[in-house]
Amino acid sequence: MKKFIYIFLSFFISDAFAGDDCLNYKLNPEVTINVPVWTKSVVQPLQKMDVLHGNVVATLVDEFEITADITSIEDGFCVSLKNIDTTIGYSDFLVQIDISHRPNSCSYNAILQHEDEHIRAYLSVIEDNKDLFKKSVQNAANSIVPIFVKNEKDIEFAIDKLNNELQNHPDIVLLKQQIRADEEIRNKHVDLNDSGETLKKCFD
Repeated sequence: MKKFIYIFLSFFISDAFAGDDCLNYKLNPEVTINVPVWTKSVVQPLQKMDVLHGNVVATLVDEFEITADITSIEDGFCVSLKNIDTTIGYSDFLVQIDISHRPNSCSYNAILQHEDEHIRAYLSVIEDNKDLFKKSVQNAANSIVPIFVKNEKDIEFAIDKLNNELQNHPDIVLLKQQIRADEEIRNKHVDLNDSGETLKKCFD
């Protein structure tokens, strides 16, 4: 039993020293922020909706494509973050309008105009926060230390682990929460600033 413990500790200590060696190969990753090209679709569900209001379903994309730097050392490999290609933004908007409004009618166009304001609100969240996005991703990336692996076959596992650490970093989690909060604030502002007069005129 004592022999087993001694071997285990030796293995652990060896890996720990190798991990420390990997700190010498830590990089300051280069971060790129991209915004996806978005599309808009307008549909009229068969289910009854609020006749006076439409709805926008926004699809938020947050993707992190990482490039790793692989350095061969005496006992294995150091795997560290090198580049992070980040895509944050909306890929598509689905506008829903009650089926009682005939396409291109006055009321249909009034509701579509209002929902377009909501789309602009969503897009402004991304446009106004690009610097924050880059700062958050950069801070998260800079804090992630390289991973040591003994075998070449474990490099892909290490890359996946780095990616997982990045996406679950507190700065990234907080960033996503801030995006959602900003969405809510700006969309409420759109509704508060719409008196409904444009739609009302359609029924006069």
